[in-house]
This record gives sequence, C-alpha cells and structure tokens, in this order.
Amino acid sequence: MRNLKRLAVLALTLVVLGALLLPMTASAETPYVTYTVNGYGQIRQTQTAYLAYATITKFGEDVSLSAPSDICIASDGHMYIADTGNARIVVGTLDGELIKTVGEGTLISPRGVFVTDDGSIYVADRDANKIVVFDQQGKVIQEYGKPASPLYGEGNVFQPIKLVVNDAGIMFIVCESNTNGIVEISPTEGGSFLGYFGTNYTTTDLMTIIYRAILTDAQRAKMLSNIPATPTNLGIDEKGLIYTVTLGNGNDTLKRLNIAGTNMIHNTDGTYADNPVAVVAGNHDNVYVADQQGYIFEYNNEGEMLFTFGGPNDDTQRVGLSKMVSGIAIDTEDRIYVLDSDMAQVQVYEPTEFTNLLHNALYLYSKGRYTEAKEPLSQVLKMNSMFDYANKAMGRSYFQEENYRAALRYARLAKDYDGYSDAYWELRNVWLKNNIMTAIILVVLLFVAYKVIKALDKRSHILAKPRKAYRKLKKNKFIANLTYSGYYIRKPSDGAYGIAAEGRANWLVSSFLLLIFIVEFVVMKYTCGFLSKTVMEGRYEILSDVGMIVAVMAALTACTYLVCTINEGEGTVKKIYTFFCYSLVPYILLMPLVYALSHVLTNNEIFLIDMIKLVIYVWIAVIAVVGLKEVNNFNAKETVKVIFLTAFTALILALLIFIIYVLWAQVFDFIVAIAGEGVYRLGY
Repeated sequence: MRNLKRLAVLALTLVVLGALLLPMTASAETPYVTYTVNGYGQIRQTQTAYLAYATITKFGEDVSLSAPSDICIASDGHMYIADTGNARIVVGTLDGELIKTVGEGTLISPRGVFVTDDGSIYVADRDANKIVVFDQQGKVIQEYGKPASPLYGEGNVFQPIKLVVNDAGIMFIVCESNTNGIVEISPTEGGSFLGYFGTNYTTTDLMTIIYRAILTDAQRAKMLSNIPATPTNLGIDEKGLIYTVTLGNGNDTLKRLNIAGTNMIHNTDGTYADNPVAVVAGNHDNVYVADQQGYIFEYNNEGEMLFTFGGPNDDTQRVGLSKMVSGIAIDTEDRIYVLDSDMAQVQVYEPTEFTNLLHNALYLYSKGRYTEAKEPLSQVLKMNSMFDYANKAMGRSYFQEENYRAALRYARLAKDYDGYSDAYWELRNVWLKNNIMTAIILVVLLFVAYKVIKALDKRSHILAKPRKAYRKLKKNKFIANLTYSGYYIRKPSDGAYGIAAEGRANWLVSSFLLLIFIVEFVVMKYTCGFLSKTVMEGRYEILSDVGMIVAVMAALTACTYLVCTINEGEGTVKKIYTFFCYSLVPYILLMPLVYALSHVLTNNEIFLIDMIKLVIYVWIAVIAVVGLKEVNNFNAKETVKVIFLTAFTALILALLIFIIYVLWAQVFDFIVAIAGEGVYRLGY
C-alpha cells in the first residue's frame, strides 16, 4: 500500500513538472466568441471559426522572448521573431523548438523581420537606422541605411520598423513618423530609393476650411496640422500585392495596394479594427488583421469581414487571449500565430471544420471553379443557413453558371444588392425576349379598342350613361371635396383660397387622404422591390409607423395653428389640417408609380425612383408653403417667419414629450419595483 502511494505521488509530480516545462499548453476551451457581419452590416455571433490551439511561451527549454515586435513564417516552415528586448532574431519551429538565434551583438533594436524564399533574413533595426540582411548562417550580407536621394527628404530620419520584400528584391519599408508613405528601396547599387508608395490621404471638413480662410497666419499656425497618417504595418501576398493597416484612417484602415499604389478594396461597413497593429495575407485570397487588444479580423479580397475573434487577456492566463499584440503570421495549414509583446509569447489558433469549408469555397471561387465551390458552400450553409457571406458566394456561383433564378434567391437571402441586381437584369432580359411581341400586340390592341370605343361613342353615344353617372357622382359633397384636392395641387394659391374662404375645409375628406397616405407609406415601406427596401426582411413595425405619422400630423397642425394665431393668422385648426392633408396628394398620386418601378428596375436605373421621390417631396413642400401663406393671409416675409417659429415650436414640443416619456418610464419602473417588493414580502 505504501509503494502504491509513492508511485501515485511520483506520477503526479511528473505530470506537474511536464506541464510546467512544456513550451506549449493546449487549450481546453475557447474563451472568446466569434462574430461575423450579416447583409445589413450588423455584427452577429456565429460558429467558432478558430480554436485557441496552443501558447508558445519559450523556445526550447530556456530561450524566452523579451518585448518581441514582429513575427514571420518563412517558406521553409520556420518561425522568425524579432526579439526586440534581447536585440536578436529568434528562429524556431512552429511547435516552439529552438533552431537558432540571429543577429546577437549586431542588432540594436530589431522591430521588423521578413524572410525571402531564398532564405535571406531582412531585419528593420530602428535604433541603428538601417535594414540589415542576414543569410541562413547568421552572417550579415548587406546593410541599407538612409537613402541618399534628395527625394527622400533631408529632414526625414530613417527609422525602419516594419518591412516586406517582393520577388524582385524590392523592399517596402514602414519608417517611424514618416508621413510620406511606405519607403520603396531597390537592392541595386547598394540601395536605390524608388520613391514613396501607398501614401495615405488627408481629409478636411467644411468647418476646417472655413476656419483656415478667416484666421490669421498666427492662429492657423496653432491649429493641428492636417498631415497623412503613417502606416502602422504592412504585409505582402503571393501575387506581390501590398497590404497596409493604418491606425485611425477611417474606411482606409486596411488597404490592398497594386503595383501603382492604388487601393483595391473599399470597405464602408465600419468593421475595421480600432487599433490595427499587424496584417498578413492568407492562403485563400483573404487577409488577417490583428488588433492591439487581441482581436483578430479576417476579410476576403474585397475587404468584407468574414470573422472576428479573440480578445484582451483578463489576467486569467487563458489560451487565446492577448494583452498587447505586435505581430501576426499564418502557416500553410491556416494556423494563425499572434505575437504578444507584453506577455512575450505566441498564441496559436487553428481553423475549425466550418472555416476550412469556407476557405475551400473561397479558393475554388477565386480560381473560377464556381460549380465546385457550391459543394463546400452548401455544407457551410447546412451548419449556419444565416451565414450571409456563404449565401452571397452561392448566389455568385449560380450567376456564373447562368442559373439566374437561383442566384436571385441566394442574393436576396444574403442581402447582396449588387448580385440581386445583376441576376434580375439577366432574368428581365430573358423575359423581354420571350414576351416583347406579346406586349407590343397587347398595346396595339388596347389602342385600337380605344379608337373603336371613341368612334362608337361619337356615333351611338354608348358612354352617355357612364358620363351621366360620373357627373352625378361629382356632385356628391365628399367626392367634390376629394377631387378639389387635385385642383389644389395644380393651383395651390387658388386652391388655398377655396379652403380659406369657400368652405372647402373638410375633416372627413382630409382624414381620408391622410388614411390613403398612411396605407401607401406602409405598403411601400414593407413590400416594395428588394433594391428599394430600407427595412430588414421580416421586421414589421406597422403600429409604430401609423402612430408616428398621426402624431407628426397632429403636432404639425397644433404647432402651426398656435404660431399663426400669435402672428394674427386667419387659419383655423380645420383649415390648417385640411391644406396639410391636401399637400400629401402628390405622394398619393405618384408613389404607386414608384412602387411599381421598384419591382422592375435594377441598380443602374434606380436613379429614376430617386428623381420621382425628389419631385414628390419638392412638390409637397412648395404647395404646403403656398397653402400656409394663403390660408392665413400672410405675406412672404411673415410666411418665412412662421415656418421658422413653427419648426422651433415643434422642436420644443418634441423635447417636452421626450422628457415626459423619460420621467414616466422612471415612475413606471419605480411602481414595478415597489409592486415586486410587495409581492416578495407577501410571499414570506
């Protein structure tokens, strides 16, 4: 029994020592959530894309890192780390075994490292103000200092912090505080300066322009300089395209630069990292961006976010969380290596089956193998049918196969407006080819029927009874006032006079027009064509919409009446309400046309809808202002004054309603809390 106890203690001791000595620690669970972006640009949780696989805390048994700044995985499958605190490059296997160190005694402050296919190790040594190139044996084979070209700028120091090298040996270098862009140096003649590459642009708002125009030279000198931001880091893909990340550069935080330095991606959905510090090209025409706090972002080649995962370390030492990220790299198996400079370690993530399927589809699609891409995409959608990027890619694959109906369905699921428009364009062309003759014949028949009926009516008066019934109907007071609204929108000045002096103000007709307006507004909002829809599919807030319209009309009428009364206007509540409702008639008449067009137009033609809407809103505004002037017998100056006072009154009323709502909400919460406490105490 005593021997068994000794063996158990010995086994436990060996397990503990093994856990402490092993350079890698496997993760038991994923301590973070994975997110993606849906077709509406909203961040949504999805399946885990990458598992926290391991953490490399040291290489071999005794080589630890100190404030590491950069990481690179070379084509030889080895990991190269700029060990800044120890002024060296650490070379190890992907499992954390030490191979060698490079540059000890030569380097001062290595901040960036890049390894070419021939094994040359390029190091950006900031404090030495040069690029140092080593061979695989650790021997210095070349050094590049500050370019001698006057185009570089006499006042610009050369403090390289990050770099990449293309197949031609041309270096692209990020220099600290150099706002001119990426420094491009050719290896010829000991280092020839080729110019600045991928320079960031500055933006100036209208207020800044006005300030600079009116301020003195001394005052302008005290303003913050509007200079472009310096790129934070850069990467390169197998095609030689350069990727850059820049802190605080808006929608150009991530760039994909071609040989001319032109950005090839334009993301406007606001999914870029807040504090990007590193970027690396993936194996499937994708790209990864690391945020300083530990978040990892994956994008496709168009800058659309696929996943974001990871997060900041909360001092629990959990695998997959980082404190201060400084570099990112990826191996041939799509494992991601994230360098943490504060904790001096490397976090390793491996893709899940879900991500592998998506990557496979990305690869096949980028190679033009659309039919093959559908199989992995189908499996992705089986795992998550709401993963909009997969729906989008599936729709594009069907489009390439000329299956436009299926492409249309998947594009709608993915909220891919461009894909939907392209597929609908093709379907519409097919329909027109098949039905154009039928449509022409139908138009001709209708025209002939019109002429025949007109001729018969002229000879035999076959439409006499319908005309008589129509004239009788027009004498009805309700119908007469309803048709008068058409006269009002054609001649608003004369029409408003009829409302003010001829008894044309009518509660029933006005409310009927408002009801039609509400119905058309709701129908247009929720059932218009897909390309014109501004609300999420399946989300209906009809009662809220109706209440908003009624409340706005009531508030507008009340505020206008109060302001007009104070300014000796002649309009009553009934008259003001009537001309406001009559002013909605252009919307009532033209919106059905907009609704019909929304179902048949594509993105290239959608401007027609925008033009009609502009006509509607301008028409409404003009006849409403004319109605306000004539009903109250104001001159032009008084009308402008009343409009501004009404707008101010409406704003005050809205603020008052908001305050009452907030106070009532607090009272309601207090009553609920008291009631809950009473129920709780009665229960005991």
